[in-house]
Amino acid sequence: MRSGPISGVLRTVSRLEQAIFRGDWPARLSRRLGLQGRLIVRRHRIDLARAGVAPPLRIGFCTDFHSGPMTSRELLLEACRRLAETRPDLVLFGGDFVDSRPEQLTWLAPRLGEVQAPLGRFAVLGNHDQWTDARHVAELLDEAGIQVLNNRNARLPPPFESAWVCGLDDHLEGTPDPEAAFAGADGARIALMHSPSGILDIGSHPFDIAFCGHTHGGQIALPGGTPILAPGGALCRQYSRGRFELPDGRTLLVSTGVGLTGLPVRLFADPEILVCEVHGL
Repeated sequence: MRSGPISGVLRTVSRLEQAIFRGDWPARLSRRLGLQGRLIVRRHRIDLARAGVAPPLRIGFCTDFHSGPMTSRELLLEACRRLAETRPDLVLFGGDFVDSRPEQLTWLAPRLGEVQAPLGRFAVLGNHDQWTDARHVAELLDEAGIQVLNNRNARLPPPFESAWVCGLDDHLEGTPDPEAAFAGADGARIALMHSPSGILDIGSHPFDIAFCGHTHGGQIALPGGTPILAPGGALCRQYSRGRFELPDGRTLLVSTGVGLTGLPVRLFADPEILVCEVHGL
């Protein structure tokens, strides 16, 4: 995780963006025109081969908020509300909370922190968070009651004490350390990372489920969901969205995310929230 402030070049770009997109007018206009997509709650069931006795664990996963000029605040507030309505036991956030400035999280972090989750709220940071000021973003999340797992893990409380959430730093802009991320996690491993290319960093380390985003499903895709463009990362086109069963019983869930970047438009890549019910813990 980068600890320094935003670079001089990015600060200049940010100031230009503030001037050009004052009032976040691109997001407001595209929302009015129906170009930000229709928010979907997508549900999955995963049965682990562990034969545990814990009740089913309901995980809510949201990623890629991109708070800023391209994403409507109405859409972000809708995502917070609908995530809360799923009544998750555990909430995971996959990074890219901001688009270009850490201050863009100031209003959003408290809303995310209001989502009730008795087992906790955990996050990793994305490349946009790293480009701005990772330390500031992490502080805002911490103040909202969201724990950032930067190459760290957290054991869930009873009756899910056989499970760990293992957070990996960003593949592109961070310093991913799977040894640290999985250290001591000797039960079910729920991997949390920003990009599907984090699979390359994890390597042969075992896990049960991995959650990630970053791809936006292309944000602008062909009918059927094939992305026209894919973001940086070697696996982002191969794993652009959806559920993938990997070797050794590992499951990868890739979300299209909520927000938008670059252009205030989604096409055949609707925003989504993932709700995953895990059995067998």
